[in-house]
Amino acid sequence: MELLLPELDRRKTQAAVEAVLEKYRIYKTIAFEEREVQVTASYMERLHGATNVTGDSTAKTAIFNVDVQRARRAYCDTIDHIVSRLSEKERVLVRERYMKDDDVFDYKIYNHAFDPPVSKDTYTKIRTRAFYKMALALSDRGLINMEPLSSRRKERQKLG
Repeated sequence: MELLLPELDRRKTQAAVEAVLEKYRIYKTIAFEEREVQVTASYMERLHGATNVTGDSTAKTAIFNVDVQRARRAYCDTIDHIVSRLSEKERVLVRERYMKDDDVFDYKIYNHAFDPPVSKDTYTKIRTRAFYKMALALSDRGLINMEPLSSRRKERQKLG
């Protein structure tokens, strides 16, 4: 049995993985605002429909507060797990460049985060390899769609 790995468009893959990492960074840095229950009655006109239907706004609010926090935590845990499976250099690159601060630039990473420092071209190769691995892992977990990232898709469109 032959295993064929998909050919991915490098720029589209980078954009998709960076979007996932941006969402991760937002979830980690911005605190979740819990909703509060509305305790004041609101009077609104009910047109056409049953007036004897009641709603449990307290339960809906509590479920929302718990589910959204759990989903955010699960998302961050998934990304952490995927990054931890990368090689050491790839892990350093992704964590330092994409998972910590917003104002980190590539040249700071390849000059200061790596020991010894690496060249810009080596940095690009490491990042490309890391993003390819992450794209495959994120696709397995349903966090990104691989179809738009495929470079064979362009070839199929040209032929057909």
